[in-house]
Amino acid sequence: MKDLWKALQVKEPHMSNPVSAAERLAHGRRKFLQLGAALSGLLVGCRPSSSVPQPGPSFLGGPVSEYGLRSQFEKTVRLFRNSLSQENNGSQTPLQDLEGIITPAGLHFERHHAGIPVIDPTEHRLLLHGMVERPLILTVEELKRFPSHSQINFVECSGNGRIHWGDASDRTAQQIHGLTSCSEWTGVKLSLLLNEIGVQSGASWILVEGADACKMTRSLPLVKAYDDAVVAYAQNGEALRPAQGYPLRLLVPGWEGNINVKWLRRLKIVDQPYMTKDETSKYTDLLATGEARQFSFMMDAKSLITRPSGGQHLPGPGFCEITGLAWSGRGTIQQSIRSTSFWSGGLCCKFTSKNYSNWRIKPRLPRRSMAPRFIAVSDDV
Repeated sequence: MKDLWKALQVKEPHMSNPVSAAERLAHGRRKFLQLGAALSGLLVGCRPSSSVPQPGPSFLGGPVSEYGLRSQFEKTVRLFRNSLSQENNGSQTPLQDLEGIITPAGLHFERHHAGIPVIDPTEHRLLLHGMVERPLILTVEELKRFPSHSQINFVECSGNGRIHWGDASDRTAQQIHGLTSCSEWTGVKLSLLLNEIGVQSGASWILVEGADACKMTRSLPLVKAYDDAVVAYAQNGEALRPAQGYPLRLLVPGWEGNINVKWLRRLKIVDQPYMTKDETSKYTDLLATGEARQFSFMMDAKSLITRPSGGQHLPGPGFCEITGLAWSGRGTIQQSIRSTSFWSGGLCCKFTSKNYSNWRIKPRLPRRSMAPRFIAVSDDV
């Protein structure tokens, strides 16, 4: 800076000492070169000291795009097991890496029995028939002409948490409870469609059928259909993803995932359950007597700590946020979090919806060497 200041102090020639034009030009050129050298030294001193790679020939960022993608530095993905048939497989949501209660559509868990069909929405039809006064065949666009309805609900595979049957130590929330996700679903209330077709007296069940290769078929009690079921065509503000039932799926809040039939194509109103393959030989509960219990639709209360999860470590002593989730198919849940070691605080709250309820606590970890233990407990109310 001193050199720069000296270079800026240009003295005018003394009037009593005449200077030729050539000398004045040479004098100005020297001062200009001195000023340039001082500025160059100043700029060199302002260079960043870090070794962060600088952009290429242009400092401009990327251009606009037709569909936004996440950053190249984000690596969170679903997890799925190796299988001889990936079409009959599932993938798990990385619960420990997510924020809030809404699961991004691209990370929503999957469970397929015959792969993901490719369905042209302009060719797809939804048939409503059986014990009705006015049978209907609707295109997707015709269905969207009915009043739309949105609601936030979780969907959970009935096999979620089965890893607890074995050794679940040091497993992440994804590995233990990753067969559940929560989204905002948009579509048409099934009760509205039932009123449109006129359900006949004596009807009590609905046969629900999908358009995948295995023709997933389940029996749904009519009372539940009138309660809160939705024929959904959108998830989190956009059309359903193919893995989530595009272009139509049934949403049955709080009930086991298998009855939320994807790629929905038929609703037949009947007077009894149809005892299909996926509610007799499968998706039943084996009892100690050797008998099997059917139609255990409701998903019970669950809770878990999402962070820190298996394999994750707390940074050290001091305040650290611990997060978790709780949910129940019955809709009202009592959640409590407590420590079995050092923490004298606790959390107890009640939630009343069929979606995720997230909780956060910020205990202060001690400096002494001990393993802090926390327990999350949830019960239906």
